[in-house]
Amino acid sequence: MSSDIPKERFNFIEEIINKDRENNKHDGRVHTRFPPEPNGYLHIGHAKSICLNFGIAEKYQGLCNLRFDDTNPEKEEVEYVESIQADIKWLGFDWGDRLYYASDYFSELYQLAVNLIEMGKAYVDDQSAEEISLGRGTPTRPGIESPFRNRSVDENLDLFKRMKDGEYQEGAKVLRAKIDMSSPNMHLRDPIMYRIRHTPHHRTGNAWCIYPTYDWAHGQSDAIEGITHSVCTLEFEVHRPLYEWFIEQLDLFPSKQYEFARLNIGFTIMSKRKLLELVQEKVVSGWDDPRMPTISGLRRRGYTPEAIRNFCDRVGVARRDGVIDVALLEFSIREDLNAKAPRRFGILDPLKVVITNYPEEKEEWLPAVNNPENPDAGTREIPFTRELYIERGDFMEDPPRKFFRLGPGREVRLKYGYIIKCEDYQKDPETGEVTTLLCTYDPQTKSGSDTSGKKVKGTLGWVSAKYTLDAQIRLYDRLFSSEDPAGHPEKDFKEFLNPNSLEIAQGKVEYSFKNARPWDFFQFERQGYFIIDQDSEPGALVFNRTVTLRDNWAKQQHK
Repeated sequence: MSSDIPKERFNFIEEIINKDRENNKHDGRVHTRFPPEPNGYLHIGHAKSICLNFGIAEKYQGLCNLRFDDTNPEKEEVEYVESIQADIKWLGFDWGDRLYYASDYFSELYQLAVNLIEMGKAYVDDQSAEEISLGRGTPTRPGIESPFRNRSVDENLDLFKRMKDGEYQEGAKVLRAKIDMSSPNMHLRDPIMYRIRHTPHHRTGNAWCIYPTYDWAHGQSDAIEGITHSVCTLEFEVHRPLYEWFIEQLDLFPSKQYEFARLNIGFTIMSKRKLLELVQEKVVSGWDDPRMPTISGLRRRGYTPEAIRNFCDRVGVARRDGVIDVALLEFSIREDLNAKAPRRFGILDPLKVVITNYPEEKEEWLPAVNNPENPDAGTREIPFTRELYIERGDFMEDPPRKFFRLGPGREVRLKYGYIIKCEDYQKDPETGEVTTLLCTYDPQTKSGSDTSGKKVKGTLGWVSAKYTLDAQIRLYDRLFSSEDPAGHPEKDFKEFLNPNSLEIAQGKVEYSFKNARPWDFFQFERQGYFIIDQDSEPGALVFNRTVTLRDNWAKQQHK
C-alpha cells in the first residue's frame, strides 16, 4: 500500500541539503540568503532565486537573509533598495529581522583585507586598469606579475591605509589578492579586492572612499552571516574557487556555494543594464511599465504572486542554462486568474446596436454569473436596454459561412440576455464605416427562461449604452518580436522591439465597474484578463490587459 504513495521529489540543491543534514553538517542547520545589488529593479529571473532561497529556508525550517550587496555607490540608489523589499514582500516572503547590507561589514572587510596583507597574500598595485587587464593574460596565455607584486608587508599596509584615508585619486591604486597569475581560472589571477571611489554611499555617506569589489565582499559576507548554503546562478560557478580561497586563507566560516541555471525566457531581456537602458531612453514609461519583465511591471500588468511562484515551481531548478517558453509564464497567470477573476463585460471597439422592437423606456436587470469556476462567487445584475454596444469585430457585412456572429439576417444570443437578429445597419456616408446595427429581439428567448426552442451558434458580449462607463484600455503585448532579442551581437537589441507592444483602445465597460478600484482584476468575457491600473480615477477608468484568453502569438507569427 505504501508503494501507492507518491515519493517526494527533490531538486539537486535539496538533495545536497538532505545529505548535509544526514551528515549533521552545520548541526543540520539550513541558512540561505538572497543578495541583490540595489542597482535596478528586480525582474522575473530574480523571482526564481527569491522563491528558491526563501523556499528552501521555509521547507527546512531554516532562515533566509535579505542582504543588499551595496559595494558600488555609483550605481546604487535607495529607490532600488525600497523597490526590492516591496517586491519580495509582495511575492509572499519575509526575512524577519535579518535585513543586512554588505556596507554593514565595511569595517570588518577592511580588517580582513589587512589580515591578508599581513599574511603576504595581498598587495597594493599602482598600475592602471588597462595595464592590469592586459597583464592578466588570456584563458590560453598566463598573466604577467605586476611590478608592484612584491612590495613589503609594511609598505602595503601603509599604502592601503593611505588609500582608505583618501590620499589618492580614483584609479591611482587598487588592492589585489596575491594568488596565481598562471592559473587557468582567470578569477584567481590576482583579483582586485578594493578600488578607490570618491563617491558618497547611500548608507555610509562619505565615511569611505575605498569600496570592496563584489568578489571580495560577497563570499566574506556569507561567511560573516553563517550562510550554510550560498545558492546563486551559474555565471558565478567560476568565481567559487576564489570565494573558497579567501575563506580558507582567513579561516572563516566555511560557507559553501551552489549554482543553478538562471531563468531565461523567450522574447524577454533579463539584463538589468539593458532594462535600465530602456527606462533611461524612455522606450518604456518606467521600471514598472507593464511590458517590462520586472516584478513591479508584472504586478502592474496584473500578474499575481501565486502565478509567479507557480511558474517558478514549474520551471524547476536545473544545473544547465536553457530558455523557457514565455507561454509557460502566460499559462501560469491564466490558470490562476481563471479560478479567481470575476467575469465582466468589456467592449474594446464598440459598435452601437439599437433593438428596434424593444420599448425605449424599458430596462431589465439580468442576473449574470461572476465566476463559473467558483460557485461561491455568486451573481450580479446587469442592465439590458434598447441601445447596446457590442464588439465591432462581432459583425460583418458579408460574413463567410462559418462566421457565427452577427451579419445581415443572422441571429446570435446576447449572453445572459436575448437572441437578437440583425435586420439592417447604418454607415457613415463619408467613411463607409458601419456605425449602428438595427436589430430585433425575441422576447421568448430570455436567458434562463427561453421558451422559443431557437438554437443559435453565436453568443456575444455586450453592455448597455445607457449605463455604460467609458474606459481607456491598454492592450499590452510582448515587448520584443524576437525570441532572443539579445542574441544578435551585431545588432542593437532595441531593433527587435515589437511596434505593437502597446495599443490603446477607448472602450466601454459594464456599469458594475462604478465601484471598482485600482489593482482589482477581472476577466473581460471572450477578451482576456485585465487589471485596473493605478492611473485610474473616479470617472476615468484605465485597464491594463494582463494576458489574452488564449495564446494567439504563435498563430500571429505563422500567418
